[in-house]
Amino acid sequence: MHSTPEVAVLRLGHRPGRDERMTTHVGLTARALGADRVVLAGDAAGRADTVCDITDRFGGPFETETTDEWRPLLRDWEGAVVHLTMYGEAVQDVEADIRERHRERRDPVLVVVGAEKVPFEVYERADWNVAVTSQPHSEIASLAVFLDRLFEGQELDREWEDAEKTVVPQATGKKVVDAEGDSDAER
Repeated sequence: MHSTPEVAVLRLGHRPGRDERMTTHVGLTARALGADRVVLAGDAAGRADTVCDITDRFGGPFETETTDEWRPLLRDWEGAVVHLTMYGEAVQDVEADIRERHRERRDPVLVVVGAEKVPFEVYERADWNVAVTSQPHSEIASLAVFLDRLFEGQELDREWEDAEKTVVPQATGKKVVDAEGDSDAER
């Protein structure tokens, strides 16, 4: 999709019984809005199969990884680290600097998205602690807004490779076609 360096999303924390859909949607949002991969840490790793299944059916490239140890990834990341938190700097105030570092300096970007209380070491390691509003809301919304601003809307025109199924945009109804062009569902 983009010839810029990698954008990876690290999902920290996962509250079993509460965050199944949230963690899955972090991965799906990362995929749909331009990231190259998602790393699901700890208990969040169980959601990887769903993200991989969507990638297999609707195309890629997109990688889904799991880890029990996220600290080495964060510590050793060679590029910019952006931590999405409502306690950070306003996204509109720092997005140009982050884009410049990603595009002009060619630094990969690691976007950290938490579920529960994020360890203070993440705040310290981050090059930017970024808030999408200073109001409580979903980490999925923060990730979507951040990626859209990072890519300036270009991710919305992404071409998907190896898709088994494609959604056909239309004003009303639903239309999904398989790789051969046969309609899968139409209303």
